[in-house]
Amino acid sequence: MLLAAATASAQVPVPEFVADDARTLARVAEMSRGDLPRDLMRRIVDDDIERLRMPRPDGTYQYAAHERMEGGRIADGYSIQRRKDDQLAKLELKGDLVYRLIISVPARRLLVSRNRRLFVDRAEIEFIPQGSSAARVQNVPIGAWLEPGTSRSIDIEQIARQATVRVFARADRERGSGNLSLTLLRARIFDLPESPWAAAVTSAKGILRALDGGGDPKSIRSLALRMESELRPVQALTPPPSNPPPAAGLPPEDVESELQMIEDLLTGSESERREGLDRLHQLIRRIRSR
Repeated sequence: MLLAAATASAQVPVPEFVADDARTLARVAEMSRGDLPRDLMRRIVDDDIERLRMPRPDGTYQYAAHERMEGGRIADGYSIQRRKDDQLAKLELKGDLVYRLIISVPARRLLVSRNRRLFVDRAEIEFIPQGSSAARVQNVPIGAWLEPGTSRSIDIEQIARQATVRVFARADRERGSGNLSLTLLRARIFDLPESPWAAAVTSAKGILRALDGGGDPKSIRSLALRMESELRPVQALTPPPSNPPPAAGLPPEDVESELQMIEDLLTGSESERREGLDRLHQLIRRIRSR
């Protein structure tokens, strides 16, 4: 049964599949009585956004890209013991879709004890760039003592689809062992405005914001219905009448959810701000045509 369901979903075009999801979300929101399954709805919307971005086998997307802005972190801490022979300890951390390594010596080792300085000799970054299958190695000499409360940042030459970083460091033989932290910054994904489903993705993100903000069923239903219409326009299914009736008034909840989405877009990236202005102009025209 699972195989049959997977095969069926693979045969349904992406916009049609996601439009069906949007209709389901709208129906769930309509029937909700304060019992929205927020986690489940969030997983559905996240999956729909991923589908609309059209992922490729190499980790890139047809209608989305990654930029060197923080979209998450992968971090781990290490204890480096002092050795009489000053042998370097090798620390390793792996991550995907990363663009920067941060090496830091925390100010405190535990809750009360102060950390000690550490000598960082070098960093070795083995990575596979996005859009490539060939591994590359980036060697970065450091050769410096890092005092507690300080850090060193290293930009990876290209955004890495996969990366393994190795840092070689040692403790101060006289002062004793210390702790060191490695952090990989994950690249932030942004949706390309030229996507044929850019408007639907924006509505999907609005649903996620509504779910994170407490899950107002009316707003979610309105956004889900709009998302469905942006993927499956009614005018594409039925020809418009020769003398169309005057535009109906906009429900207050539609105006409120649209203004909330516009506000979120205007505080985003440059492309999102442009989209926010376009949606604001469209809303004004719709209100004037009532």
